Amino acid sequence: MASNSKLDGILFDKDGTLFDFRATWDTWAGELILELADGDAARAGDIAYHMAFDLELGQFLPHSPVIAGTGREAAECAARALPGVDLDALEARMNASAAAAPLTPAVPLSPLLKGLAASGLALGVMTNDSEMGAHAHLQGAGVADHFDFIAGFDSGFGAKPDAAPLLAFCDRMSLTPARVAMVGDSAHDLIAGRAAGMVTIGVLTGIATEADLSPLADVVLRDIGALPDWLAT
Repeated sequence: MASNSKLDGILFDKDGTLFDFRATWDTWAGELILELADGDAARAGDIAYHMAFDLELGQFLPHSPVIAGTGREAAECAARALPGVDLDALEARMNASAAAAPLTPAVPLSPLLKGLAASGLALGVMTNDSEMGAHAHLQGAGVADHFDFIAGFDSGFGAKPDAAPLLAFCDRMSLTPARVAMVGDSAHDLIAGRAAGMVTIGVLTGIATEADLSPLADVVLRDIGALPDWLAT
């Protein structure tokens, strides 16, 4: 296991990490699919199929490409069931809808982030959501000011599982990647962290299981609330 004793920064994923995935995005997706289908049950079923979303259960299936994908990738999935749709307009519509989604924090965020920052850690967020969505969600939760770096897939650094957006955080904060932890709930997060040479921390507030994350993580925690105790050990 990589050492946790010399960390200078922590880079968080957003959905499934700072915010509980199912409590937020299952509800959002179910409502969005019905809206896009415009009352057509067959079309709703087709959109759900391409997004790997179970309409009856009201939840994403574990293999859904939307879970860890970018906003563009989510729009591309939905577009397969909407012949002739303008993909750019659909992406913008979905991004705006996502930015307005009411998120459920995985743990009380402000005291946790204040404590981590007070210990001298630089804090960042890198999400495959849009930068607009990231700022909207973090501001809505009252925690945007706790972060030194906030980036989305469209911020110009690329998207996970590429290491480039993670290294952009290191460059911005003048940090050595080996002294930074990438915290996330998906394989995309941890693959990117490994590629960047960072400590990788998995959390179980997304859809992936401990068995899914363990091969890619230096440690798997129940949620980000366990970070202070882990850092202290």
